[in-house]
Amino acid sequence: MKKIFLALAVFASTATHQLFAQQQKLSSLLNQYYSIKDALVSSNSKLAATQAADFVKAANNAELTGEDAKVFANLKDKLVVAAQEISTAKNIDQQRTSFITLSNEMYTLAKGAHLSETPIYQQYCPMAKAGWLSNNNSIKNPYYGNQMLTCGKVADTIK
Repeated sequence: MKKIFLALAVFASTATHQLFAQQQKLSSLLNQYYSIKDALVSSNSKLAATQAADFVKAANNAELTGEDAKVFANLKDKLVVAAQEISTAKNIDQQRTSFITLSNEMYTLAKGAHLSETPIYQQYCPMAKAGWLSNNNSIKNPYYGNQMLTCGKVADTIK
C-alpha cells in the first residue's frame, strides 16, 4: 500500500512540475510580447526588433503538452510570422502594423491557454482600430507612442 501511495505522490509531483514548467514557457512568451509592446510605446524601433527576434526564439523553443499545447500549436506559425515581420521591418510604422496581427493572435492564445497568474488586459485604440495586451490596466498606446499615449480603453480582462 505504501508503494502505491509513493508512486502516486511521485506521479503527482512530476505532473505538477511539468505543468509548472509549461506555465513558465507561456509566461515567458507573454513577457516577451510585453517587451515588444513597451518598445513600441516608447517608439524604440531597434529595441522592438530585438525583442521580436527574442519572441521568435521563445516561440520556436516552447515545447508544450496538453490543452495549452493544442491552442499554442494552432497559433504558433501566425505568432512567429508576425514577430519576424516586426524584427525585420524597416521602420516603426511597419512594426506597428505587424504588431496588430501579433496582438490579435496573442489575445486568442490568452483566451485559450493559461498564460499568467495575474490579469491580462486587452486594450483597444479606436484611432488605430487595433488592440493589444497589457499587464497593467493603465493605457499606454503602442500604436501612436507619445503622440497619443493614453488613447484607448480596456476592452477585456482575462483572469
